Amino acid sequence: MRFSPAFLDEIRDRVPISSVIGTRVSWDRRKTNAAKGDWWACCPFHGEKSPSFHCEDRKGRYHCFGCGVSGDHFRFLTELDGLSFPEAVERVADLAGVAMPARDVEEEKREKERASLHEVMELATGFFEQRLQSADGAKARAYLRERRLAPATQQAFRLGYAPDSRNALKEFLAAKGVEKGQMEACGLTVFEDVPVSYDRFRDRIMFPIPDSRGRIIAFGGRAMASDALAKYLNSPETALFHKGNVLYNFARARKAVQKAETVIAVEGYMDVIALAQAGFENVVAPLGTALTENQLELLWRMAGEPILCFDGDQAGLKAAWRAADLALPAIQPGRTVRFALLPDGKDPDDLVRDGGAEAFRGVLSGARPLADLLWSRETSGRTFDTPERRADLEKSLRELTGRIRDESVRYHYAQEMRERAQHFFGPARRGAERGGQDGRRGRTGGAGGGRWQSGPGHQSAITESLGRSAMVKRGADPMPLRETALIVAIVNHPALIEEFFEHVEFLDFTSADLRKLHAVLLDVLAHDAGAGREAVVAGIEAAGLGPVWERAVGLARRTRQWPAFADAAIDDARDAFAQALHLHVSARTLHKELKAAETALAADPSDENYRHLVEIQTQMREAQAAEALIEGFGVSSGRARAG
Repeated sequence: MRFSPAFLDEIRDRVPISSVIGTRVSWDRRKTNAAKGDWWACCPFHGEKSPSFHCEDRKGRYHCFGCGVSGDHFRFLTELDGLSFPEAVERVADLAGVAMPARDVEEEKREKERASLHEVMELATGFFEQRLQSADGAKARAYLRERRLAPATQQAFRLGYAPDSRNALKEFLAAKGVEKGQMEACGLTVFEDVPVSYDRFRDRIMFPIPDSRGRIIAFGGRAMASDALAKYLNSPETALFHKGNVLYNFARARKAVQKAETVIAVEGYMDVIALAQAGFENVVAPLGTALTENQLELLWRMAGEPILCFDGDQAGLKAAWRAADLALPAIQPGRTVRFALLPDGKDPDDLVRDGGAEAFRGVLSGARPLADLLWSRETSGRTFDTPERRADLEKSLRELTGRIRDESVRYHYAQEMRERAQHFFGPARRGAERGGQDGRRGRTGGAGGGRWQSGPGHQSAITESLGRSAMVKRGADPMPLRETALIVAIVNHPALIEEFFEHVEFLDFTSADLRKLHAVLLDVLAHDAGAGREAVVAGIEAAGLGPVWERAVGLARRTRQWPAFADAAIDDARDAFAQALHLHVSARTLHKELKAAETALAADPSDENYRHLVEIQTQMREAQAAEALIEGFGVSSGRARAG
């Protein structure tokens, strides 16, 4: 039924979205600020270990920075619990203490019709289950035994058998009071140039297809006769069933994803069932067609990086390429796909029958990133022995990466493909080594057959200049001063972690020893969010890092990083920490940008890429000058003590 915007706004405003979501997640104590209505948790839509799911009571919205799901009260209930929109509205209205508006008569009628169709499908499912166990299901039972499907597995997936009869199901449903029009609306009966309808499914093993709430909405039938026109037959599109919007086993797999931390898509019903029997509950399948955009969205609702599993033959590889093209435009940070290719001639069902669960785990462990599959497709079986062919490859790669809608991911894909092309075409040579050749491009010798390589003659000097800078040298120090001061400060003043948690949690240290101290610090606070300095230091000692901690304290003391010490005022420590944190993040970002700029210039020595590298060099010199004024953060505070 339709609801007025005013009614929906009223019940949303009365019920904090955290009250709806809080029944399904555990809020993270460190990142959540309940007083401000700012809540964080591990995402209920995909498996993760650190909280990236955020909701704000003020806006009445949620968003996961890992898998990208977002919405309001109603969308959360429809997507996670599988409620219909009216059911979600009714639940929120009940929480708000607001009476539901009067239902629209026509919509009420349509809802009743859909409900009645669900009842018909349930009756049909029971009929098929019963016939599988009867005398005329003997052949079907023998087939399932050959496929090594245990009776418990058959019951869990509600497998059945459609007898070899034109009217068996039709007569059964009619005896239950089901009308002819309802049978036709469910796709259970069919016409073929005759005035009387008859059963669509005959002499087939039946696979009921549930929706996100577990209600049967369609069937797939596997023919028992070898001469059948179609080995597999699905229900037609109906009011309940839209094939491109459904994944087989979605409801069961969604429950298993939290534990498995990903979801696996395979090609058929039997693969799903055999894998579930082998212990892989987090498996789904499209329904006899190539993966659709809507089905891919369903996968991403469950996991940020689903694994798409395809047969290892040429047909399976082509299907994987189609799926890669489908996914590429929509990938985002934390939202991509991986590809697992099976041994040639094997499907998942064969694999677990012959080699057990370990054989399939081996396939999953070798799952390849999307970038690998695309690169392999563009280069396999081709030669690039002329400039034109190499230019054609680069053009294809640019066109591929240009299809990615997310700007950040598009940039990194372009960088990745340039690096791959650079290595593929041969090692770099400096201009002096190329003698009288063009200083910007040249051929490499040897057995490579004249592979082409790009490499700017001026890049070496730039890299050497940057390598001599104080900032780069300090980054190579086993315990850099600024990093040491940051760690000493947050150990001595754990309250800073609460204030700067989003930055502290993901601090990027060059020193392996400081990374260990950082990990122990977070572990202590994960078990006791209110831990003080003594508890943190005790945790460091218990982890066997006492000598490392003493070395860090000694360095801070020798260089007079006084705001980091335990006896410094919290305001002094906060101001100095914030300033040093800003310098640290900026420096690490510049180092990463420098590497990317060097790689881009090596792959494409254009004036634009050269100017970009020089700009980063200038920024690093400016940062170095600023850092010379603020060494560590010993004098960074405006409240610096005299003497």
